[in-house]
This record gives sequence, structure tokens and C-alpha cells, in this order.
Amino acid sequence: MPGTVLLLAAAPVGRGCLVDAASVLPVLAAVEPAVLSGTETANVVELADPLEPQAVLTRLRAAATAPGPLTVFVAGQLQLDRRQRLPHLALARTTPATVRYTALPWHWIREELRLRPPGATSLVLDLHADAETWQWLRSHPLDSGHHHTVHGRIAPPPGRRAVAAPTYLKAVATILRSGHRPPLDELHQQALLRIADEPPGLVLAGGGPAADDPHAVISAAVQAGRHGEAESLAARYEQAAARTHGPGSEPVLHWSEVRADLAMLAGDPARSCRVWLSVADARLAAGQPVDAPAVEAAVDRAHHQWGQVGEPAAARELGLALAALRSRVPGRREGALDHVQRQLRQLQTQG
Repeated sequence: MPGTVLLLAAAPVGRGCLVDAASVLPVLAAVEPAVLSGTETANVVELADPLEPQAVLTRLRAAATAPGPLTVFVAGQLQLDRRQRLPHLALARTTPATVRYTALPWHWIREELRLRPPGATSLVLDLHADAETWQWLRSHPLDSGHHHTVHGRIAPPPGRRAVAAPTYLKAVATILRSGHRPPLDELHQQALLRIADEPPGLVLAGGGPAADDPHAVISAAVQAGRHGEAESLAARYEQAAARTHGPGSEPVLHWSEVRADLAMLAGDPARSCRVWLSVADARLAAGQPVDAPAVEAAVDRAHHQWGQVGEPAAARELGLALAALRSRVPGRREGALDHVQRQLRQLQTQG
């Protein structure tokens, strides 16, 4: 059964804008619909900076009544109406004085999705809040319903006169562009790691905020600059996964990929490249085909990190391993193996 994907990006025009929400749509639109949905085929509906809440409601209602899984991606900003002090998704014409009439009440989203079958709906949210709404959220969790999964983050207001970017959803889209969609909780965790250098916000996982998520603990360590601590934590979880599930299992490979991302965030491309190479080798050894999205993604990321290695001896060592792997996994970029071989020849001349 085909899935349905609703891409909604909305923010006020002009001085009240906190986030350039629509900037994420080209990145999401570059992802295959089936990957966005996690189904074999999918229909995608895109709403960019809509003007009227009723128009959004019409599209939301149509998506909610479609059979099959529904995934809703939302980028935008939250504001409270002055009368009832309820959260709304601000639209293009929204101002603080007109929230009640020009923004989309958040409970409309909850109500339209309420009758869908349990487990058939997923929301992936990248929201920014103004100062008033941010204070409100500290004692009022954002209610998106209890019968579907919710992942994402709510960020505090950016600095004065600053316009933020929907970096969480951009990280999600970048991961999905590999052609491989991990389970949403893993996708969420990987995206959080990629934006770990940003100020912390409210992390949404499952039906509400997350406290005991190991990925959130690791992200907090990265945010504080404790890269060694983050690496040690990830290594411990990797070892525990190996004891529980066996070497080469998906949980082990997941934590290996986390360590590769942590090395990148710590500014150690050689270590990141080496871990990505080991992940690719492990997936191939487990019998995954050379064109499997997870295999190609691991090799592509190893290739990218190799390009950042500045020490010639390490670059030569890793380049030889990468060239051997590229001969088996050419990937979707034409000329990737030729690029490695050309760079290796240049490195050989450096002594």
C-alpha cells in the first residue's frame, strides 16, 4: 500500500519571522518519495509558506484520510494566540496580534490525525518558538496526539533580529538522501548528533520530551565540547550491543556509525573515515549487496571524510583502503574511484 507524505514549511513574512522554514523544502524534495515515507511508493504533498489556515487544514484532512502510512514533516514557528494562549503554527500573514485568525491551531493537527489507526502516523518536527511560547512550553508539553510517533525538536528563539535555519530537518533530509531510511528513532538520533553544536532545545521523541535517551546524553556531551566523553559513551553502547546482539549486528553497526559522526564533529576526519570504512566492510561481510543504500552511504561518507584528512601518511593509508573498497562499491557518483586514484597519485609524489 502506498504511503503519503505531507511537507509543510511555514513562517511569517517580514519582521516576525524566526526561521527560514521553506529553505528545507528543496532538500526534502530531493529525497525519493518512497524513502521519505518508508514505503515502496508514496504520494508527496508540499505546502510552502501557505497563507490561509483553512487551506492547510484541507490538505491535512486529505492526507489524514488517505490509506496507508502517513508521514508529516513540519518546519516552522510556534506562537500563542492572545485570547486562549494556545499554540499555533504561524503562517505567512501571521503577526502577534492576528495569531488567532491567520495561524494554524496546533490542536487542529492533533484532531485531524486522531482517528487514524494507531502506529500509522509519524510526525517529524523542526519548530522554533518565540520568547512567550518558549516560556509556555516549559510547563505545557506540545500535544500532538498519543496514537502516533513524534520526533524532532523545538528550538528557543534565535538572537535578536536573527533568522534561524531548520537544521534538524535539513540533517534528516541529508541522511535520507543516501537512499536508506533507518527506523525513525534512529534517524532522529542521527540528526540530533549532526546538530549537536547548536544550543539545546526541547527534544521530541515518541509522544513527548526525551530525558534517558543515550543519544541525547551523547549530544549534550558534544554540545559541551566533551568529545572524548561522547566517544567513550558511544563505544560502551557499541560493546554492549555486541554482547547482546553479536558482532556485525545492526545495533552494533548503528553505534559504529554514531562513533564515525562523533569523530567528524570532533574534527578528526581520519578516525571518522576509518570507522566508516570498517562499517562498510562489516556490512559487506554480512552479505549486504554492494549497491545497498547503507553500504553505499558508508563508503560515500568515508570518501568525504578522507578528503578532509590533511596528514599525507594517514591520507595514503586510508586512500589505499578506500580505493580497494571503491573498486567493489562504486556508488552513484560517476568517477568516484577515479577521483580516489588521482588523489593517491598526488599523495605518492609528496613522499
